[in-house]
Amino acid sequence: MEIVLSKILSQIRYQEDKLSSQMLPTSEEAYQMTLFLNEMLCSIKTQVVQTGFTDEQQEIEFFKNIKPQVLGKLIYYNKVFRIETTCPVSNGEIHQSYYENLLKSLKSEYKESICNEDFYRYYRTGRTDRDHSFFRLGQINYHDGLKSGVFEIDLSFSTYYDNKIAHIIANELLYTYMIAKINPEENPDLILINGDANKDISWTNTQNALIELIYALYASNSIAYGKIGIRKLALIFQVLFRTPLNDIHHSFHRMKTRAGSRTAFLDQLKISLEEYMDKDL
Repeated sequence: MEIVLSKILSQIRYQEDKLSSQMLPTSEEAYQMTLFLNEMLCSIKTQVVQTGFTDEQQEIEFFKNIKPQVLGKLIYYNKVFRIETTCPVSNGEIHQSYYENLLKSLKSEYKESICNEDFYRYYRTGRTDRDHSFFRLGQINYHDGLKSGVFEIDLSFSTYYDNKIAHIIANELLYTYMIAKINPEENPDLILINGDANKDISWTNTQNALIELIYALYASNSIAYGKIGIRKLALIFQVLFRTPLNDIHHSFHRMKTRAGSRTAFLDQLKISLEEYMDKDL
């Protein structure tokens, strides 16, 4: 069995761009994405259950990096649909307080159910030493005192911890979404997303390449003299290029330990620019 992450992300991004170009209400766009992602997840599940994995590493890759991306987006869009269809008004103080209260609840859930857990620190620091027990089927250790949600998952298609990563991804997407709703003046998405000028602006390289560029600009204090945070900087690029970056911190930690050059994209940028300069000589 071979399920390629880049292909799946490309399919998701294509569907998002397709719906976005139709200028649908947010609730309808979220609903259509929920249907699309649910169908994709069901299709992937059928493939996994029927064919299984060729080796342990493929299984770990699937449950650690592939399935959580699909499930995380599915959870996110379903919550956005529920949020938008229960919003009392379209603007004003009630509208503002509605999203502020949702953000408080999200932060509380994040603090109580996510960031204080050992697994969250394991995942955030890019560790791999326990991947064989966290991301393989049939390896659940009930002595760890797991939450009752473990009894509700399909053990033929979940290791329990893939669900936890999916919720981390969904939580961060929701955080960005609600921040933009509460403080649109601090988030340029309303101008960029609703404008026609950026319809053809898209990031056509990999997500890792964009994250590498963002961190390089952040580390060099090249934007706002370094006074802008990495989360906000990432949001600007996500909005500008209409592409989600999900877990940038985890991706960055993986870059720090990857084989070969740790700055592969920046190295290629330098080569490409020098070659372009040589053409004018």
